Amino acid sequence: MSEKESFDPKWVADTSEEQVPAEHQPAPGNKTPLVIAIANQKGGVAKTTTVVSLGGALATHGKEVLLIDLDAQANLTLALGKDPSRLRGAITDVLFHSSTLLSVSRETSIPGLDLVPSNSGMDLAERFLPVRKDYESILTRTLSAELRPRPDTGDQPTEGNRTTPSYERNFPVIEYDYVILDCPPFMGAVTLNALVAANLLIIPTQPEYFSAHALRTMMTLIRQVRSQQNSKLVYRILITLFDKRNRIHRQVQEQINNSFGEGVFDTVIGVDTKLRESAIEGVPISHLKFPGGTSRSALQYDALAQEIIQYDWQHQ
Repeated sequence: MSEKESFDPKWVADTSEEQVPAEHQPAPGNKTPLVIAIANQKGGVAKTTTVVSLGGALATHGKEVLLIDLDAQANLTLALGKDPSRLRGAITDVLFHSSTLLSVSRETSIPGLDLVPSNSGMDLAERFLPVRKDYESILTRTLSAELRPRPDTGDQPTEGNRTTPSYERNFPVIEYDYVILDCPPFMGAVTLNALVAANLLIIPTQPEYFSAHALRTMMTLIRQVRSQQNSKLVYRILITLFDKRNRIHRQVQEQINNSFGEGVFDTVIGVDTKLRESAIEGVPISHLKFPGGTSRSALQYDALAQEIIQYDWQHQ
């Protein structure tokens, strides 16, 4: 789209799209981890960068965070300094029930930030998950079984079976405040699993024509998931790679805000080459030291983390 062309808001989405009504919000007092899926069918919108940076920012606020890499490209795994080819155990093993979630999780160099890595086996997940019964809720059941205490059935484990998988599922080893899911850049079986499991969907969106146009597909998918599998799913749009000097960026940002209102985060993530440096170093931007102090993007992702914490306080 040229500088002279006006942005047509009809390409953004149906402006009548509403957030989840209050009666569908999580009940007060529920202390289960907030599950956040970060997804967009459009690539190149800083999706994985947002997962890493948001996770690191939440950890700086004393939160326990588990990042789960659901992309066969394993960019999240690489961005946290892990070599997918050298790791034993990945999210693929969990989805096919050959390993538990906690058994394949890895500590990172950041206190409070853990990772469930991915590898090329996730390509198989896209092919074979749909043949399984109730495949859309496999990730939901996994998170519920391993990270959230289940009701006491009266069966107490004996000393001889304390290491059985059933015992580990009923008595979680780690209590996380947040679980963040890094989805592949297409709307397949894996992304559907993530949206069914999530409380909150974050849609990173570059303020450009094609990225804004992709929101239509995302809104259709959200309506489908809400009507069929997860009525409590809430979404928020995060504007990324924003260049305030670019008139089209400012114009598209305004149209997105007008179309979605409270469905857009207040925080905007600008273009920052230092984010690439943090990926090379294998740490979140919040933990990368630069001459002259904290980078602009680190402050922006910290602001996003504070918005998420505020949401958590209001709804959990």
